[in-house]
Amino acid sequence: MPASALSSTRLSRKIGTLDAVFLGLGSMIGAGIFTAAGPAADAAGTGILIATSLAGAISYLNATTMAQLAAVYPESGGTYIYGRKRLGNIWGFLAGWGFVIGKLASCTAMALTFAYYANPDYPRTTAALAVIILTFVNYLGIKKTALTTKALVAATLFALCLVAIAAFSGGAADFSRLAGWTSRGGVPGILRAAGIMFFAFAGYARIATLGEEVIEPKSTIPKAILISLGVTVAIYIVIIGATLITVDIEALAGAKAPLVLTVESGSYAFLAPAVRVGACCASLGVLLSLMAGISRTAFAMAANGELPRFLSEVHSVRRVPYKADLAVCGAVVLGVAFGGLRSAIGFSSFAILIYYALANAACMTLEKKQRLWPRGLALAGLVCCLTLALSLPRASVLGGAFLFAVGLLIFWVRSRRGLPDVL
Repeated sequence: MPASALSSTRLSRKIGTLDAVFLGLGSMIGAGIFTAAGPAADAAGTGILIATSLAGAISYLNATTMAQLAAVYPESGGTYIYGRKRLGNIWGFLAGWGFVIGKLASCTAMALTFAYYANPDYPRTTAALAVIILTFVNYLGIKKTALTTKALVAATLFALCLVAIAAFSGGAADFSRLAGWTSRGGVPGILRAAGIMFFAFAGYARIATLGEEVIEPKSTIPKAILISLGVTVAIYIVIIGATLITVDIEALAGAKAPLVLTVESGSYAFLAPAVRVGACCASLGVLLSLMAGISRTAFAMAANGELPRFLSEVHSVRRVPYKADLAVCGAVVLGVAFGGLRSAIGFSSFAILIYYALANAACMTLEKKQRLWPRGLALAGLVCCLTLALSLPRASVLGGAFLFAVGLLIFWVRSRRGLPDVL
């Protein structure tokens, strides 16, 4: 293929290490703090702190896998590409399918989170408007997306600092709440909570899906993944720990806005509105990053003929997959119109854990010279991902298994019809 033809179908490399780190932070910081903490506490009681640490450790295993694969295959598509190259087309398709359906559920959860904080009287309308506006931001180009994400992450970190100050200085802190920790469901409850909290850490794959838009991807992607994950784990442990020492676990388990409850428990209750604004910024930052990542995976799958071809079209001026962006927008708007917040979190966690299980399986096939870490880490990541996925609420497991079966059916039908690029 002539170079001019190739350049017309590929994306523009504009993202450096700092931008990639902020995109990763924007995908992670906020989701677990403002959304998943409630259902995770409901599953594990004060064992949520252990569950969060476990989710972070498993995320590290997966991060090493994604960094290695992204260095070898610096292309848009993430595990969809890695699965195709290392395991075969059907596994790559299932990875891409799992990423798209799981992240669409994540987008639904984030849009509804924003709406419940910003305009709880009209949550679904507010969520839909937010999705449409952020789609326009993505249309302006990936550099605009990175700049917007930086601003949202900065506002989120400021709000989390206020939570920490209010928790430790507001007079409500009681460390005895940690000394006598209890788990609602024992070890299974902690595993279930870890699976729910994994929803908050999955954003590092957002960086890997931007392989064709990152400057010097072989060095930038591994650094950005590990830096953004390490920062996120540290923040989550501090903030959830602060919440546990200021709020009774029963109240936390049922809270729709747990960090606001933390601030309101002490003498710094006047900071609650600022925390609400931070929650809005966090959910918007995650939503913006997720929508861009889904469209890039859909772009890669469409280019291979596994989704409708029109989704692979790149805007002649903006150099973005604008039709894939519009398709994602429509799907998320439908999700916020008919979906629920907690069910979306559980379903998303299941689909993304399967996605990472496939990534670890692909990483295990790399040759020694291609490895940055031992093969054993990938094996551990595979086992842990499957364990957490099967520990999630039954409805999430059954619903996720059903949609993966639908994906297999689609793959089989297309194969039987002899369509290109699927055999």
